[in-house]
Amino acid sequence: MAELKTAAQEGDLLEPLLRLRRQFGRVPQGTQPPSQGFGDETVTAVEFTSAEKKEKPLPRLNVHSAFWIVASIAVTYYVEFFKAVKEMIQTESGWFMLGGWLLLGSLSVAFYCIIYLEWYRGIEDYDTAYPALIPITTASFLAAAICFNVALWSVWSFLTPLVLFTQFMGVVMFISLLG
Repeated sequence: MAELKTAAQEGDLLEPLLRLRRQFGRVPQGTQPPSQGFGDETVTAVEFTSAEKKEKPLPRLNVHSAFWIVASIAVTYYVEFFKAVKEMIQTESGWFMLGGWLLLGSLSVAFYCIIYLEWYRGIEDYDTAYPALIPITTASFLAAAICFNVALWSVWSFLTPLVLFTQFMGVVMFISLLG
């Protein structure tokens, strides 16, 4: 008989667990512990309504975004990024030009997906309607990144991938602030 617990004792045992879940936002503040059954009855779960499932969107500017934007600005200044790019354009580096064309192709496909397919035609799930677009965009972007690394390796040596990745993350975080 000592093994059988009353419903009150079960609720007392579940209260710390529910407090922990509430702390991490998994159980709304006003919910009661799930009711416990005996025998063949099962424990009923706490059901959330659709209003409780909707969470407040994260702020666009957070520490992570600010870090990458500031890091990108600092790298641009300290490694004289635009001067190096200008010199690469003036020397007509084949790797740099190929990377530029591949990046332009990648951005063209991305803008086609976003502006034409999603905004103009209203196709929100364009990756299922046109499954080849995402791999083409990804492949052309990665090829462009490799070309840029090869072209700028003579300028920054082994720091080239870090410089370009920091610039990429800064641009991505800046764009995320806009929309």
